[in-house]
Amino acid sequence: MYQDPQGECRTAHCIVQAAKLTGTTTHSLILEAIAEKADQVERRADFDAMAEQRYADIVESGETVSWDEMRTYLERRIVGEKPPRPRARKLAR
Repeated sequence: MYQDPQGECRTAHCIVQAAKLTGTTTHSLILEAIAEKADQVERRADFDAMAEQRYADIVESGETVSWDEMRTYLERRIVGEKPPRPRARKLAR
């Protein structure tokens, strides 16, 4: 931990101040921070797993939607249109 020139632990001071500002105890604040970090790590792992699965699906099927088609579709949806969904096609090799 960082200590300021007077030898005071800056991190501990910040935790105490944050706890006071939020009306909670330092222990509760630390537990909440740990829970938030654990949730963030879990969400990132889920995101990575989904991306890996989607890539595996593309490799297996050889089909994907081109960015140009998807972008046009999304832009039309944003302005309130109801365009047909783009169809997946075999990748050009």
